[in-house]
Amino acid sequence: MRVSKLFAEKNGKPVISFEFFRAKNEKAAADLEKTLDLLAQTPHDYVSVTFGAGGSTRDGSFQLIDKLRNERKLDVVAYIAGIGLGPDDVTAVMDTFQEKGIETVFAIRGDDPADDAAFAAHPDAMPHASDLLSFIRSRYDFCLGAAGYPEGHIEAESLDQDIAYVKLKQDNGADYIVAQYFYDNKFYYQFVERCRAAGVHVPIVPGIMPIFTVKLMEILSSVCGSTITGEIREGLAKIPEGEKGGVARFGVELATRQCADLLKNGVPGLHFYTMNRGESVNAIVTNLRNQGLL
Repeated sequence: MRVSKLFAEKNGKPVISFEFFRAKNEKAAADLEKTLDLLAQTPHDYVSVTFGAGGSTRDGSFQLIDKLRNERKLDVVAYIAGIGLGPDDVTAVMDTFQEKGIETVFAIRGDDPADDAAFAAHPDAMPHASDLLSFIRSRYDFCLGAAGYPEGHIEAESLDQDIAYVKLKQDNGADYIVAQYFYDNKFYYQFVERCRAAGVHVPIVPGIMPIFTVKLMEILSSVCGSTITGEIREGLAKIPEGEKGGVARFGVELATRQCADLLKNGVPGLHFYTMNRGESVNAIVTNLRNQGLL
């Protein structure tokens, strides 16, 4: 399954995707199975599997890819995070993806693993996602995806610089871009407009991160640089303290409105960061289908 082909085959209809990561323990594995039971039945076009920095979750990612493809019969996009990997490492991963029948790879730089004090990058590691894309494109025939940052990458000097990197990713082989999540759609619309002005012509898919818990929202925002809007702060403050499921329901309602607006404005798809949790994502997709938007 090539994501670039999906965009063409759907003829303007949105491409829906769900992102998963390998489970770190038995409880997480059991929870992931429940999530897969639910989301495998939720209308979508493909799923993606993340890849730890320096290949730290390589084996687990390969196992999850096998499970999703062979047991669940799902179309899978495989991530690779290039940070810390030398050319031979990247080649080994790409060869494995080929052997497993993967046709689309999502290539990112990744970040140093914060919980691994012994981590040491390969001396010949590629410094940027654009370098990784160029390396893969020159040697393989995968469809390639890459990341974009509507509010700018937290390490970028400016949004203009970040958009220049998106253009470079495209020029080095990216067939589509998935935008980091945002809570205010204006960031996405402005980002797309500026990318188009800079010569980026590939599809730019908005990433959607439902609010699951306040704690997780705060952690992810600090890592990703996504703005938590005043509307969100005010809405969360109105939820009665101790109300079971109140935050998740608020998150579903917020994401449903956000996605409805994006779909009405003709986005090429929606990519859901599931955090290996299924109920909220299923509820959002169901709401959008009930509104006739999917």
